Amino acid sequence: MAQLWGGRFTKETDQMVYQFNASITFDKKLFEQDITGSIAHVVMLGKQGILTMEEKDQIVKGLTQIREDVNTGRIVIDDTKEDIHSFVEAELIDRIGDVGKKLHTGRSRNDQVALDMRLYTREHVALIDGLLKDLLQTLLDTMEANLYTYMPGFTHLQKAQPITLAHHFGAYFEMFKRDRSRLKDIFYRMNYCPLGAGALAGTTYPLDRNYSASLLGFEGPTMNSIDSVADRDYLIELMAALSTIMMHLSRFAEEIIIWNSNEYQFVEIDDAYSTGSSIMPQKKNPDIAELVRGKTGRVYGSLMSLLTTMKGIPLAYNKDMQEDKEVAFDAIETVENCLPLFTGMIATLKFRNQVMERSAMNGFTNATDAADYLVNKGVPFRDAHGIIGRLVLYCIEQDCSIDELSIEQLQSISPIFEADVYDAISLKTCVEKRLTIGGPGPDAMKQVIKQHKEYLQQESGMSV
Repeated sequence: MAQLWGGRFTKETDQMVYQFNASITFDKKLFEQDITGSIAHVVMLGKQGILTMEEKDQIVKGLTQIREDVNTGRIVIDDTKEDIHSFVEAELIDRIGDVGKKLHTGRSRNDQVALDMRLYTREHVALIDGLLKDLLQTLLDTMEANLYTYMPGFTHLQKAQPITLAHHFGAYFEMFKRDRSRLKDIFYRMNYCPLGAGALAGTTYPLDRNYSASLLGFEGPTMNSIDSVADRDYLIELMAALSTIMMHLSRFAEEIIIWNSNEYQFVEIDDAYSTGSSIMPQKKNPDIAELVRGKTGRVYGSLMSLLTTMKGIPLAYNKDMQEDKEVAFDAIETVENCLPLFTGMIATLKFRNQVMERSAMNGFTNATDAADYLVNKGVPFRDAHGIIGRLVLYCIEQDCSIDELSIEQLQSISPIFEADVYDAISLKTCVEKRLTIGGPGPDAMKQVIKQHKEYLQQESGMSV
């Protein structure tokens, strides 16, 4: 099989070597980007007089027809070709003859694939950013509807202090908001065009790299031709950001799984996002949440694979770097599948408000407030801490909550307690008096929600 690079060789590549070396089976994902980049390159060659305008028009027309024919199914990408670049160029030459051989003027496959991957990555960074924005809107809707939905807050999976569902979901809002910020940083840091870097040392042709970059929507050309073809930092950054997104989704999924259990019963997952058991008819399993949790390790694996691949590679391009694509494609696809499913699951959750409130009341989540009550009566905090510790132990022995004790029982632990203690340690008081910004009090939460609304309205996303 004749190769585009075959002039140097006197014998055919071993078939097993050829198949091992080829990347067409996975880099055909870059077909659209390869066509787009090639058209921009040819338009620039025409502008610079490296190609005649007639040659430029012929090549652009041929590339446009190839794109249309592949997209409509009139032709199928030929997996016997070495890579997507070879397929496009060979198809172009078949269609327009020798003029098609000028497509590669002033370009190497090294800067060509570097461009294709940046175009592909840039597009999907913007897509994932939009999916995160959808999730944030769903979280915000839930927060606004649950300002007074009381529940226990946890540390060490132990009930700690009373909060609201709005406050709890607000923590995830902050996480996914940071995820969008990371993607934005990656987008702008990677948005420079490697086209024109050649194999590693540029070219003697009078290319206009600024023009090529502007045609493709980049901020400008990359500034070092060696780094242009050897850089995979932007993919490593993206894999790290995707891993963080999946870590956040996995933590959230774990809580939904726990809350959905028979023991907690805080939520019920909608039938559309649950499955049953093949043998146990009573089961309603949180499979979507579990799969999201499970797929997190898959994305982590992509990050570690790429880091390991890149760690010992000298400058500039080496064939090892072909291994970037499959892991990047898989991680991107995994996140793009998980986010809308998770958003749909959250949007359709049924919250059992009374169960959550009862859990907060029965878990001594107001113990800290009881201690603060004593402090406000003049008891030193360390002494108050000890008094409430004995009070909790007494409640455990009596199998009741602090609220359920009579004033006589409370005063048997400390004579400082008075009738106003019941109002001071009610869930409503415990939550609503926490007025500092970032706390669970409804007034503080309303301020935060207002800011979140403004953020989502003003943040238009990334333009490609």
